[in-house]
Amino acid sequence: MRIAVAADEQVGVARTLADELRRRGHDVVAAHGALSPEERDDWAWCAEAAARDVADGRAEQAVVCCWTGTGASIAANKVAGVRAALCADAATAEGARRWNDANVLALSLRTTSEAELGEILDGWFAGAASTDPGDAANVEHLVAIENSATAPPE
Repeated sequence: MRIAVAADEQVGVARTLADELRRRGHDVVAAHGALSPEERDDWAWCAEAAARDVADGRAEQAVVCCWTGTGASIAANKVAGVRAALCADAATAEGARRWNDANVLALSLRTTSEAELGEILDGWFAGAASTDPGDAANVEHLVAIENSATAPPE
């Protein structure tokens, strides 16, 4: 899978994230923020860049990180077509993929240990979008909300 990564600092799991994804057989197609010497490293800018990689089709998914993960999640979710989920455990990550068809994983650099990173990625990659009609309707409604928010006023 093609994955973009972003972090606003090179601390905690930011240092090993890309290597762990590659070890799992994924293609890290872009590294943003503090992970790239050419880019601005602020959380809003780097999370947006990774989310745009997903929205524009350069990556199938992204992993975005900041100190709490909250800002990176918020920034990524401002990009049309992105459903970012802040996950602190494997069950939440698996559920985000299943019920929300999340395509961007947000992580806290402050609280995510190396062991938790592995468990969260296990859950994330084990999850697949639900085929249940109710779950699909919720995701479709998110798209409708997004489209209504970006539609020009009549």
